[in-house]
Amino acid sequence: MSKSLSLKSGLAMLALSLVSTLALAQQPSTVRIRGTIEAVDGPMLSIKTREGTDMKVKMTDDVAVFAVVKTSLSEIKDGSYIGVTGMPQPDGTQKAIAVHIFPENQRGAAEGFRPWDRQPNSTMTNATVAQTVKGTDGQNITVKYKDGEKKVVVPPETPIVTFVASDKSEVKAGSHIIIFGAVKKDDVLEANRVNVGRDGITPPM
Repeated sequence: MSKSLSLKSGLAMLALSLVSTLALAQQPSTVRIRGTIEAVDGPMLSIKTREGTDMKVKMTDDVAVFAVVKTSLSEIKDGSYIGVTGMPQPDGTQKAIAVHIFPENQRGAAEGFRPWDRQPNSTMTNATVAQTVKGTDGQNITVKYKDGEKKVVVPPETPIVTFVASDKSEVKAGSHIIIFGAVKKDDVLEANRVNVGRDGITPPM
């Protein structure tokens, strides 16, 4: 290869690297927020987080509001798309500490297995139920996602919830909420989705 071609190749690689770095830098950082609404002022929410921090979050004009509602283990069926907040067990299974059932129109949302911040060492698995079998310690569920599968044990006391589409009337002082991805824009946190525990529920995920 000539020096000219080597130089051009090197410059092309450098340009590609700079473009990739710039694209990463431009991606907005997101914040997961769990807490209690202390006040609502138009689109602005004053929130006391579970860590005790005071935060303000602005709801976007097109914010989607979902109520987090209690449901039962019997609603988890083969083919259901669920999110399992779990704790890894020595035998490789996940012990569920919360399960949320997605509405059908949210099937595939954030599919996969990842670390989670519900508590130290917790995980999140969003996947499709392949099989449910009653076990000695609760319900044994096999879930499958695009990169693999997990065996999950759901003890009887595990909170089971689902999301119900709602509106801004659900967003009121005293309600417990989880915002999965508030976006930092300048000096403001914005949320285009707010999940609100209905009837005093604290979203368990």
